[in-house]
Amino acid sequence: MLFGASVLFAPLASAASVTERGERFDRVVEDNGQRYALIGSGVFRYMIWTAYAGAYYQLEATPEPQPLSNTPRRLELAYFHDIDASDFAEATEKTLKESLTLYEFNQIQEPLERLNRRYRDVTPGDRYLLSWDGELLQLALNGETLLEEDSAEFASAMFGIWLGERPLSKGFRDALLGQN
Repeated sequence: MLFGASVLFAPLASAASVTERGERFDRVVEDNGQRYALIGSGVFRYMIWTAYAGAYYQLEATPEPQPLSNTPRRLELAYFHDIDASDFAEATEKTLKESLTLYEFNQIQEPLERLNRRYRDVTPGDRYLLSWDGELLQLALNGETLLEEDSAEFASAMFGIWLGERPLSKGFRDALLGQN
């Protein structure tokens, strides 16, 4: 009987979360009265480094990936290396300039400048969370809110860095969208 019980409970325990290179991501997250379901997770590699693990969530009622819509969504990134705040700011601006038209970039330049001033250095184990609840974009580090913006255009541009047509990594995007 004990063997049968452990077989029944083992799949339930593993179904509650996924693990990417030692970083655990819950399959369902509740935040401000909304439930978000995990769409996908993966590991981002930059050159020879495994930079971070990530998980992408959407409002539980929208199971099909809609990363650039007005759908409430979350992207959580867990870092494996030290990264300076200035490197985040530089990479964010460069990536957005390359992926947006000049007009689109100019439309988000002010919130981008505010965001770039609020980035913080990270060390291994730190987690950035980018979330859009349908009205407000938030950037948080280890649970501390660093930025709030009410621009849907800016939210889509930021999520587009990882989940857009020209993401940092197509393989990482596809893993986050559950397409691997």
